[in-house]
Amino acid sequence: MIKKAVSLVKVKDVYESLQECLRLCDGLAGLNTNDKILIKPNIVSWDFDLPFPPYGVITTSAVMGALVRILAEHGFNDLTIGEGAVLTSKPQGDAVYDRIGYKKLQERFGVKLVDFNQAEFTTVDYGEGLILDMAKSALEADKIINVPVLKTHNIAKVSLGIKNLKGCLNKKSKQTCHGVGDKELSSMFPRIIEKLPVALTIIDGLYTLEKGPGPTGKAFRKDLLIASRDPFACDLVGSAVLGYEAKEVIHLTNYAQRHGYSLELADYEVRGESVKDHQEYVDYDWEWSENDTGPIGFQKRGITGLSIRKYDSSLCTGCSVQYNPMLILLGSAFKGEPFPNVELVSGKQKLASSGFDKTVLFGKCACHLNKENPNIKKAIPLWGCPPDLEKFVEALDEEGIRCDYKEYVRFRHYLIGRYKEADGFKIGDWSIE
Repeated sequence: MIKKAVSLVKVKDVYESLQECLRLCDGLAGLNTNDKILIKPNIVSWDFDLPFPPYGVITTSAVMGALVRILAEHGFNDLTIGEGAVLTSKPQGDAVYDRIGYKKLQERFGVKLVDFNQAEFTTVDYGEGLILDMAKSALEADKIINVPVLKTHNIAKVSLGIKNLKGCLNKKSKQTCHGVGDKELSSMFPRIIEKLPVALTIIDGLYTLEKGPGPTGKAFRKDLLIASRDPFACDLVGSAVLGYEAKEVIHLTNYAQRHGYSLELADYEVRGESVKDHQEYVDYDWEWSENDTGPIGFQKRGITGLSIRKYDSSLCTGCSVQYNPMLILLGSAFKGEPFPNVELVSGKQKLASSGFDKTVLFGKCACHLNKENPNIKKAIPLWGCPPDLEKFVEALDEEGIRCDYKEYVRFRHYLIGRYKEADGFKIGDWSIE
């Protein structure tokens, strides 16, 4: 049996290292120069109003630029970059592409840019009752090159190539993937790839992220590239580098069982660097109190009268990105006195408990689920998808809970202030020279 090949390269120069990475795994062998190629980066979101540290969160433009250049040099001229980032109140895909340098790739190499959120979707029947709306440009591509980030995920443990393809879905279908029961996240999103012509996966490991997938996690400089023509093999090696065996990652075990893959690293051929030389455990989750009343940090501060039920896999990416900021705002309301007996629930399966005077329903899904819940004395519904943080502050203020939005702004400045260029964190990695 021929082992699936995965290349693992330590980055010195991004362009040269990516060439080596592709050579080692024979990455371009499955592509024809007349192919219509879609390149799918990972762009969770961007913020033009407050400081936004992209380290370990968003695929670097350094890797994207090097990839487009290499493809162009090999005669590929029908290239499209497409992504469907978290939707905000106004579409901003075009502005994000401009900010991270993709417009220069368009000018130099004729690359087409598609914001999936503003493009057409096609309904796809996966069988077994699973129907998803997929970006038409992803389905119509001859080949897809998937370029995720080497990062952890506070629910899925790791967020690599297979999970990155969720960005090809429309908003409703993304929410469908965050279901309950047999529609739980780890069972749903691994199926997306079944209808997509993914020919190559390149994991951008210039940076890695603990407690991802958003910028509230902590990034580290890693300087690795991982690539394979086999998407599962690539994710398995990426998981190993992050310190997780494939059998510990439920969506990988689900995929392996469905498609007949081995979960053992030894059954794959890693070319280039050794996994063990770069393997380092990167934590994925935030610590919560044993009685599920909130983060450990709240407990240490002596915060009482407030029970924040921990998020679960039914929490979509939009609410997930807003979750830590919401915690910062609640923390800012603590002035040494107990909260007024408040519970907060989120997602599609957390039912509000009895015994609380006020219940915050964080996000549209929690509002729908608890709309007729008899346990609730006074609901504070936040119907956004995701909720708007300023409206969150206003709603709690009406109930006598004084959150300080300026504290959140300070927190955002703190996040980006953690990263110094002297330590290898280069914001220029998200630009095209």
